[in-house]
Order: sequence, then C-alpha cells, then structure tokens
Amino acid sequence: MLVLLGCGVVANVVLKGTKGFGGGFLMINFGWGLAVFAGVIVSIYSGAHINPAVTLGLLAQDLVKGNEYDWALLPMYLAGQFLGAFLGAVLCWLAYKQHFDVEEDPGAKLGTFSTGPALRSTGWNLITEIIGTFVLVFVVIAFGVQNGDADASVPAGLASLGALPVALLVVGIGASLGGPTGYAINPARDLGPRIAHAVLPIRGKGSSDWGYSWIPVVGPVVGGVLAGLLAPTMIAGVAGFAA
Repeated sequence: MLVLLGCGVVANVVLKGTKGFGGGFLMINFGWGLAVFAGVIVSIYSGAHINPAVTLGLLAQDLVKGNEYDWALLPMYLAGQFLGAFLGAVLCWLAYKQHFDVEEDPGAKLGTFSTGPALRSTGWNLITEIIGTFVLVFVVIAFGVQNGDADASVPAGLASLGALPVALLVVGIGASLGGPTGYAINPARDLGPRIAHAVLPIRGKGSSDWGYSWIPVVGPVVGGVLAGLLAPTMIAGVAGFAA
C-alpha cells in the first residue's frame, strides 16, 4: 500500500499525459505522506513495520536500553517489507501501463520506481540519506516517548504512534530534505521497486541505475541505526525515557 500509492503519485506527476502531470515536488511530498498514512493503517498488526530503517533503528534502541528483542521477527519484517515494496511497484506499473508506454524519457520511468540524485555525488548523496533517515527514526522514537512508549497491545513500530503524525513527518522531511536525492529514507521503498523496474517488460525503460542503488539502502540503514543508538541518550529525561 505504501509503495503503490507512493510510486503512484510520482507516476501521476512525471509521466506524460496523466491528469496530474507537472504537479510538482510538493504534490509528491504530500502523496508520499498519505501513502505512509495508508501503509501504517493497514499494517497495524505488525506494528506497521513498513521500513527496514525504522525496524533496525528500534532494534538498536532496544539494544542500548537493554530491552529484550524477538530476533525471529527481524527476518519476517525485512522479507515482508521488500516483497511488499516489489508488489506495490508492480501494481503501480499496471495502473499506469499506458502512460509508461507513451513516455519517451527513460529517466521519468525509472524515477517513478526509485530515487535518484539531483546532483550525483556518492559521498554527499549518502550523507543526505543518512540525515533524512536519522530525522525520521529519531522523531519516531520521540513520538513513542510522548505516547508513553506505545500501547502494549500493539508491537513497537509506527502503528503505536498513530498514522497521522508519521505521515506529516514524512511530508516535512520530503519538503525540507528531499531535494538532493528524492528522500528514499527507506531501503525497501527504493530497492524493491528498482528490482521491479529491472524485471518488468517496460517499453524503453533504460537502465535501472544499479551503480547508485546502494546509496538509498545503506544511507537509510546507517541513519536509522544512528538514531536508535543516540536517542536513549539525547532524549534522556523526557518522560523517563532513560529508564
């Protein structure tokens, strides 16, 4: 649901002949925010683990705080995230199949599926993704503190915070930090659709840009884990978080 609606808003803005063509980057920001809202709502029973960076950030936080962690959940979460992202991208392609066929720009087609830099620079693009994801996970953890570390009946994750705050956070990150790289801030959101782009029979699709593909995976993982490691110290004292 996250990737279907998220990639869908990009397709609506960048593919030739759509009703939303030329809607601009802010429309994409709001579309992705609402995609996160929908993704959180429908995945509540997993704690809304729809982003590996958030999952790994919360794991890092638990390790720092000495909390027990059910390690059996980790491969299940990661598999579900990447598989769901791939399937969402396939459904987006089906919804916009005719527009993919008439679009002549391979970059627009790839941009519907995955992110890419405005100015290509390995180091700086990586830093941008680290910072953006750090903000995401750090604020998510702060939400959890404000909410008393969540309802015990719901697994720790985005669902325990409520869908709307997380959606607004994603809109804010996109509007403020999304310009340099397109703000993947989610390894599954980028890699799953990139694989779909590579395997789908898209007319004139061009390269899947595998040379860049590691940045929106590694950057978000690093940013998420850093946020999880630092939050227990940096937010210490707020609502007894250190305890």
